[in-house]
Amino acid sequence: MTALLVVAFLLVAAGGTVVVLTREPARQAVTLSVYGVLLTLLFVLLQAPDVALSQVAVGSAVVPLMVLLAVRKVRGGKR
Repeated sequence: MTALLVVAFLLVAAGGTVVVLTREPARQAVTLSVYGVLLTLLFVLLQAPDVALSQVAVGSAVVPLMVLLAVRKVRGGKR
């Protein structure tokens, strides 16, 4: 295992911890997006470009957007 992979694994572990420890849902969506980028980097380093492309599209863009829309819908319903 190369040093670059070890660094990538540590970044992914730290990113996952930050996502879990973030309490506010809107901020959690942003950290989830950053976590998706970190996973994309890891998949590229593991020579899985197809998985990396899927991760960047779904994990970095679609899922955080859906979370933000859900948060907006829930907060909008209370008014």
